[in-house]
Amino acid sequence: MKETKTLEYKKEITNTFLKTVSAYANYGTGRILFGIDDNGRTVGMQNPEQACLDIENKINDSIQPKPDFSLKIDSHTQIVELTVSEGIYKPYLYKGKAYRRSDTATVEIDQLELKRLILEGQNRSFEELAYTGPEQLTFQKLKEKLQQTLDIKTFDKDILRTLGFFTSQKKYNNAGGLAADQNHFPGLDVVRFGHSINEIRERHTIKGKSVLSLYEAGMNLFDQYYRYEIIQGDRRVTRETIPKEAFRETLANAIVHRQWDIAAPIKISLFPNQIEIVSPGGLPSGLTEKEYLEGTLSLLRNPILGSLFYRLHLIEMFGTGIRRIRYMYEQSVLKPKFTVYQNSIQVVLPAVTDSAPMSTDEKQVYTLLTGGKVLTSREISEALSMNKSKALRLLKAMAVRNLIQIDGNGRSTRYRLME
Repeated sequence: MKETKTLEYKKEITNTFLKTVSAYANYGTGRILFGIDDNGRTVGMQNPEQACLDIENKINDSIQPKPDFSLKIDSHTQIVELTVSEGIYKPYLYKGKAYRRSDTATVEIDQLELKRLILEGQNRSFEELAYTGPEQLTFQKLKEKLQQTLDIKTFDKDILRTLGFFTSQKKYNNAGGLAADQNHFPGLDVVRFGHSINEIRERHTIKGKSVLSLYEAGMNLFDQYYRYEIIQGDRRVTRETIPKEAFRETLANAIVHRQWDIAAPIKISLFPNQIEIVSPGGLPSGLTEKEYLEGTLSLLRNPILGSLFYRLHLIEMFGTGIRRIRYMYEQSVLKPKFTVYQNSIQVVLPAVTDSAPMSTDEKQVYTLLTGGKVLTSREISEALSMNKSKALRLLKAMAVRNLIQIDGNGRSTRYRLME
């Protein structure tokens, strides 16, 4: 078994393991096995009972506050197993510094991450902290939305208090700043590409605006580029190349769940055949990647913002977002993709296709053409080690299914993904 984010090997006891104790206590339960070398070979501990005592003393003397841990000896291999549980009294410091795991390494966290740990230890969130911008805030966009959605006639500070926009000192908190018409927070960075990332057709940077304005701007851009009308008999019928409800759910979640103390915008990349949304901040503490991807558990990083969006019927509060998005693609060959990074989450929403599943060869061609590539049949057949005549038949069939698009004719024929 190799080392992982939650498993570390130590051949002997040195003070370096204390950094990993800090990391596990701060960010998630993990194990350290003493008596295994860097190559994963078992060497055991000469005196495992004394080793346990040494480990316990080092933790008690060096980690503040004291973390929750347990020790176990494997009598057959003489390996000592140290299990450190994630604690509730964060941050857990070693020599005045806090640590986290980065893959199989243990690294010191920066000041921003330390502030988050302190807030978590106090059971508080960034949105609850006092807003440091101008004291005079306006809420015209919020007023409009409340009147439209909830038919609220009177808008005053009592409404703002009900929404949770004040600290105990009666000052606006960061949630109030985020909902205000003007603020100092990052917003959206939207880029519309052509057939490749080298072809930038438009760019929209929206910042310092209410989160409701950010949501509205994103939805307006979607309507502009991914909705169209067709004539059926005597009626105009609206169609979407990408499910609007899937984009709405993704955009709202990106706004509500992102880490607002990061000075980076939500990045939205508009391609002819897909939309990519990258939200700053990884998963909230206590939520695993599996729980996120399967939609079995939802933890709100920003509960005040989440409550606002829920009141305005912009999100569901029951953690059904990913399942709802996947349901909207149930009949499509291409499925949405969710990727969790340490400091961001990316969601890719492809254009919908017909319900017939792609063959292995079709999947290879589709993967080859992602990223805006435009290739000849010869380039495709060579890249996939495929007979050219077979490649041509395959490309023609994929074009009929609207999976790819054919440009030009004769020797100038090129193939790319559908717009």
